[in-house]
Amino acid sequence: MNTVQPMQISKPGIRHSLLLAFGVLPAVLLLLGGCAVTPKPLTETDIQNRVAADKEVMFAGQEAVTGPISLEEAMARALKYNLDLRLKMMESALSSSQADLSKYDMLPNLVASAGYVSRSNESGGTSVSLSTGEVSLESSTSQERERQLARAEFSWNILDFGVSYYRARQQADHYLIAEENRRKVVQTLLQDVRSAYWRAMEAQRLARLADQLDGRIRTALERSRASETQGLVPPREALAYQRLMLDAVSLINARRQELDLARRELSALMNTPPDMAFTLVERDEAPLLAVRPDLAELEDLALHNRPELREEDYKARISTSETRRMLLAMLPGLGISAGPSYDSNTYLENSSWFEANLQASWNVLRLLALPSLLNAREAQVTTDEARRLALSMAIITQVRVAAGRYQLALENLEISRESSAVDQRIASFARAGASTRTDTELELIRAEVKALNSAYQQASSYAAAQAAAARLHNSVGLDALPGEQTLALSVRELAAQLATLSTTADPAVFSGTPVQAKALPPVRLELRWPNKADIPGIDTRMVHEAVQAILERNRVQVLGPEEQGAKVVMTLKLDKEKDTIRKALWQLDLSRRDGSPAGQGEYASALPAALDSATMSAFAEAAMVAHLQKLETLDEKP
Repeated sequence: MNTVQPMQISKPGIRHSLLLAFGVLPAVLLLLGGCAVTPKPLTETDIQNRVAADKEVMFAGQEAVTGPISLEEAMARALKYNLDLRLKMMESALSSSQADLSKYDMLPNLVASAGYVSRSNESGGTSVSLSTGEVSLESSTSQERERQLARAEFSWNILDFGVSYYRARQQADHYLIAEENRRKVVQTLLQDVRSAYWRAMEAQRLARLADQLDGRIRTALERSRASETQGLVPPREALAYQRLMLDAVSLINARRQELDLARRELSALMNTPPDMAFTLVERDEAPLLAVRPDLAELEDLALHNRPELREEDYKARISTSETRRMLLAMLPGLGISAGPSYDSNTYLENSSWFEANLQASWNVLRLLALPSLLNAREAQVTTDEARRLALSMAIITQVRVAAGRYQLALENLEISRESSAVDQRIASFARAGASTRTDTELELIRAEVKALNSAYQQASSYAAAQAAAARLHNSVGLDALPGEQTLALSVRELAAQLATLSTTADPAVFSGTPVQAKALPPVRLELRWPNKADIPGIDTRMVHEAVQAILERNRVQVLGPEEQGAKVVMTLKLDKEKDTIRKALWQLDLSRRDGSPAGQGEYASALPAALDSATMSAFAEAAMVAHLQKLETLDEKP
């Protein structure tokens, strides 16, 4: 019986291969050693360069602030330059690009390849007879030592197409989730800007009064210390006085700092440099409207519009697509490939040919995971539904709480207004009875500090009411801007669009009924005096300016003498001096724009016999504050 003899490999061939291997190995090791990577921490220069570059880019490309910033401009700057919003917009753009990119995964593959092959010797061979074991022919080759290859192959797997389709749908839903996140950031951003603006504006408006009062307190404090040093006042009395003055300074600084922080917050929201100085447009308090009585409609509106719930809907769609993708992966796969090939080998009969393949494959063992997949899908659906219901309940609660907080803010605002009016009257009384006595000066300063603190409290209450109104609007999920706004709009253009809108006057959330106190109409002011001999040394112009300042502090516009409008006439009446005091009375006569009488009022007090301009100014202020609410009748029909 003939056997096939194995082919013998020559020992010189083995030695040649071993020598080649041992020659290449050191070179490979040397190359790997040269490519070794060691940790290299950042240098101080690298960090400084990064900080400088970030600070430059952080505020680059912004329109310059050319004047006082209005509420609408502040909102426009926040929409254009706020870094958090920019990040969300970039994330949305990234998701959009990824969604577009995922569509191309569904396309078939078209792969073109080309190559060059070279070997050091011939790839010849021989044949051995299976029956005799003898070499049947001499060694020969059918392949050149050097040859060129080229191929173009079109391939498509139907199963992969289905999987890529559902992945593309998932990526599209991720983009929609990013858009809802951007909506939420815009809503929150505008809410924060509105709150910070009103607090910062009120702080700016009251800063002048605070500075004046602070200067007076510090002057009185220094005077008290000098009196103590000179022995004019007992030390215990002087120290008690100084303590009260320091408490007054501390109170003013605390209230001023509290509202001044809003300026820093507003600067950060607008993304302006922290050291940049800017002023705000001082505006009258915008009207606040009552909430719509039917809160159930607001709840339905919130469930329809809130970005969080829409995000949950998209997440549920992503889960459904994921389940379908996994089910599809369990099905048999059908692959199709076809394409031309080329080989420069001259020994071939046909150097160019076209080849096509059809192949089906199925991993049957994957079917074992089907029950687990179906159970996981059912659990996922149940979990998504439970999470959505919990979120819906939380949103309904937020709407109710926001409405309640807004109503409470309105009540606090009304109380703070009444308290401020009372403290203004007390301060006016204190100024009317002021003398050079230390205890009287102390009481006057304490009254003025309390009045200023009440003014700060009223400003804070109004800002809180504005924030509560914006929070209620956001709890419903309505967009502050109609349609999409782009960075292409200038600050002025965007501010102009915002000027036509008001989140606190949206008819979907608020009724048309104002809840704030009725606005006082503008008036012409006239003061009438007795004979000059009865008021020697009184600067009537100073008194007129003091009353005008009280009106403007309470947001009543004072018209010029030639302007048309309602009129307030204050007439001073003085009695004869008796026991170093004089009884005095201010009579107020109010008339409407058409000249018809609108009412009268009187304010009496006992003044020192030696009248001065400061005392008379304080007396006139007290009279006007006491009758401010009567100015509402100037708009009523006769």
